[in-house]
Amino acid sequence: MKILVTGGAGYIGSHVVKALGEQGHILLIYDNLSTGNRQAVLAGDLFVGDLADVARLEEVVQGFRPDAVIHFAASIVVSESVQHPLAYYLNNTANTFRLLDVLTRNNVNRFIFSSTAAVYGMPEKVPVTEDTPFDPINPYGTSKMMTELALRDVSLAYPDFRYAAIRYFNVAGADPDGRIGQSYRNPTHLITRALKTAKGEYAHLDLFGIDYPTPDGTCIRDYIHVSDLSNAHLLALDYLSENPSAVFNCGYGHGYSVREVIEVTKRVTGVDFPILSAQRREGDSAELVADSGKIKRVLGWQPRYDDLEYIVRTAWQWEQGGRFSEN
Repeated sequence: MKILVTGGAGYIGSHVVKALGEQGHILLIYDNLSTGNRQAVLAGDLFVGDLADVARLEEVVQGFRPDAVIHFAASIVVSESVQHPLAYYLNNTANTFRLLDVLTRNNVNRFIFSSTAAVYGMPEKVPVTEDTPFDPINPYGTSKMMTELALRDVSLAYPDFRYAAIRYFNVAGADPDGRIGQSYRNPTHLITRALKTAKGEYAHLDLFGIDYPTPDGTCIRDYIHVSDLSNAHLLALDYLSENPSAVFNCGYGHGYSVREVIEVTKRVTGVDFPILSAQRREGDSAELVADSGKIKRVLGWQPRYDDLEYIVRTAWQWEQGGRFSEN
């Protein structure tokens, strides 16, 4: 199958590209490299371009003629979205609308969307199901919600257009083979930040909020290994060949607090790095945990790496070894 992958040089996109390449798909990766890395693209061809450049995007789509598109290209930092909301709406929402316009005009009718648990905001009940109402509390979550609403409308207007929106929970870890992993100049993900603190790249790790309504006062999140998430995309691609549009949560169904993640990170690294309490970050919810029954039932998804220590260990292996130049 010919697949166009937007944002395929980024953290999650590159892992999915690797998995697709191992299945023998023909791939074209479209990425502006604002946060992605050339070295992370282990399969297919890389085209450096921006989704805002509609003329170039249409040229690429018409030349490649993909059977399906997997759309990762987005800005993802919650706190940054609060500070710069328009940048998030322009990149995450408007650019996706541009992409969908090009695809529908060129009869590209299978689409997998990288969504997020942030669309749920601060749910009254966890774990959350796909039927939990939208209630985002930050522009990042709102930008993804707006795209999901647009996808629903597009699928109604164009009967041949089918999509799968996969709502990620907290993605972490690295390729078990050690070839790719998370590589940002200024990471905000807890596990990566903690590992860099263990390496001495930061003097301490900030603990953003210790007064949340959780057992130890810190946020609780459902951490999922990036390779398990990648497999969900491959299953969704197969699903769309014969089935209608659908939305799926992708997480393990249980959460860990920030303090618990820190303790596991210290155990894996053997480093008792310093922690400093800090104020809550804007836009953070207290607890987000997935009900993943639907993705298991409908797609047959079976996670392989549901172990926080293993997740941290693969990320630590990446940090110590094969990291490429960071963006």
